Amino acid sequence: MKKILYLIFIASFFSFSAHKYYIALTEIEHNEEKKSVQMIMNVFIDDIEKAINKDYNTDLQLTTQKEMKDVNNYFSTYLKEHFKVSINKKEYEYTFIGKEYDGEIVYFYLEIENILNVNTIEIKNNVLIKHFPEQQNLIKVKIKNERKSLFLTKKNDKGLLNF
Repeated sequence: MKKILYLIFIASFFSFSAHKYYIALTEIEHNEEKKSVQMIMNVFIDDIEKAINKDYNTDLQLTTQKEMKDVNNYFSTYLKEHFKVSINKKEYEYTFIGKEYDGEIVYFYLEIENILNVNTIEIKNNVLIKHFPEQQNLIKVKIKNERKSLFLTKKNDKGLLNF
């Protein structure tokens, strides 16, 4: 009985500790009707805050009353440096639509307009890797009814998908 109580105590202790895995998910979809490529990226709030604070010598204080008013500018700048998208062998700059907090996660909404079709999509994603070398960035892409994915890491931060 003591062993079971001990295991429950240890399990509950670890459930309240900081996360020990580093993974971000980006979902990309071509919206044929709107002729745009829409992207949703989610990352851990504490990780992106630490990376931006260190890279730009700032103190974002995310999800608090003291959160900086121009936080979206920092997010947009950081993402544009670390997340690149090429469609049909041409690099595009995307629009940072906004962000949303949900628990420990922040969702970034990004869009590239005036895309009629997607034959190839190349992603370079080294978000958070400088500060978290174990970071893994999963990319899930849906073009028409075809789904493909990429798994990007520090050693391999770029991938190409053909449709």
